[in-house]
Amino acid sequence: MALSFSAIGITVADMAASLGFYRLLGLEFDPSDDAEGHVECETPGGVRIMFDSVSVVHSFDPDWQPPVGGPAMTLAFECADPAEVDATSARLAQAGHTVHREPWDAFWGQRYATVLDPDGNRVDLFAWL
Repeated sequence: MALSFSAIGITVADMAASLGFYRLLGLEFDPSDDAEGHVECETPGGVRIMFDSVSVVHSFDPDWQPPVGGPAMTLAFECADPAEVDATSARLAQAGHTVHREPWDAFWGQRYATVLDPDGNRVDLFAWL
């Protein structure tokens, strides 16, 4: 059987806060999803992102604990152009989210920024220069 990458799962402490953050990045969720324990969406690229509350994860893995030492993964969102990296980073900051690394021109030829979601996961924003 050939494996096919299908989804990314994120455990969240506050579903409404997390979905609010990812809405600012263009992901679409129904307002009623804020009260759910499990929510999924498909990105324009075809990969699903699945969000599970801590209580849902504990329902099938009672010993689950968050990673020690900080998040072990990073998501990356490609922006249309360098100006969108700047604008998206600013929009997230204005909404009260942490900008871990302000937009900068990376040596590998991209405009890049790193923001933190409500659970401290790194989310990179990038566009080709």
